[in-house]
Amino acid sequence: MNLHAVALVVGEAGLLIRGGSGAGKTRLALALVDAARRDGTFASLVADDRALVSRHGDRLVARPHPALAGLAERRGFGILPVAHEPACALVLVVDLVAGWPERLPQPDARRCEISRVVLPRLAVAAEASTPDAVVLILSVLAASCGQA
Repeated sequence: MNLHAVALVVGEAGLLIRGGSGAGKTRLALALVDAARRDGTFASLVADDRALVSRHGDRLVARPHPALAGLAERRGFGILPVAHEPACALVLVVDLVAGWPERLPQPDARRCEISRVVLPRLAVAAEASTPDAVVLILSVLAASCGQA
């Protein structure tokens, strides 16, 4: 499945960031990678703009689109080469949404299904500050996966 999304790995946990064009997916992913590395945790981009997601048993694996592997678009700078990993096993989906997410979302809103695999889902306002979003996402990841 070819998704308009960014994939990254923090520790051993793969994250998929979805959102509209210009929503800040790449900016957030690179900020997450930077924050994790500063804390001594391995982190790397896997795919920017297009993530190829496939089911392997009860897991989803994300890989970069071959034409875009090792590249990331930085708004205002263009498409630049970046270090990347070839794949990651997804454990969390982050959706950048317009407006502000519900304060207490229903249980169904806290998960999503991709290729018949259910993953935890976190909705983050696209207009939220990147540092605040990084702290939130790394906290959720640490609580749910023992990572970061």
